[in-house]
Amino acid sequence: TLTKGDLKIENLKPQIIKTELNILKRMGAKIKIFDNKIYIRGPKVIKPIKNIKTKEWPGVATDMQSQLMVLMCKANGESTITENIFENRFLHVGELQRLGARIKIKNNKATVQGNTNFIGAELMSSDLRASVALVLAAMVSRGKSTINRIYHLDRGYENIENKLRKIGVKIKRLK
Repeated sequence: TLTKGDLKIENLKPQIIKTELNILKRMGAKIKIFDNKIYIRGPKVIKPIKNIKTKEWPGVATDMQSQLMVLMCKANGESTITENIFENRFLHVGELQRLGARIKIKNNKATVQGNTNFIGAELMSSDLRASVALVLAAMVSRGKSTINRIYHLDRGYENIENKLRKIGVKIKRLK
């Protein structure tokens, strides 16, 4: 359930996403865990986070790197993330830059300047993870965004536009 910045997740074992929850805490989120429920309240000001490094479980999942990068774009300051699992996992960076993100890549490390005010743009999805990151960035951007090649998105997020509409996101699938 998501309402006004609060998130409630049910029927999930918190230990499965312990690393990700710790990152959210470091960025200022308030998290409470009861049995199989997790309550998350986002901060008013997102703190930057340095030295995130993707690695095998129980480390930071490479599959979460692009979504974390969108959050880093909204943080108040500079954040860094190092991709240690896959080459070319930063393909989404160019598209985030089209939205206004200030990200520099050197080898396998991205430096993200926060306080980004995303602006709408036409975007191209390169893979499943990048697709959802672009959706997240577009959701908080000013103006309209169009994401092309969403067949990537459909491989992992069935009917995502219907689910997002239920929580108030203005989203439409174009034919």
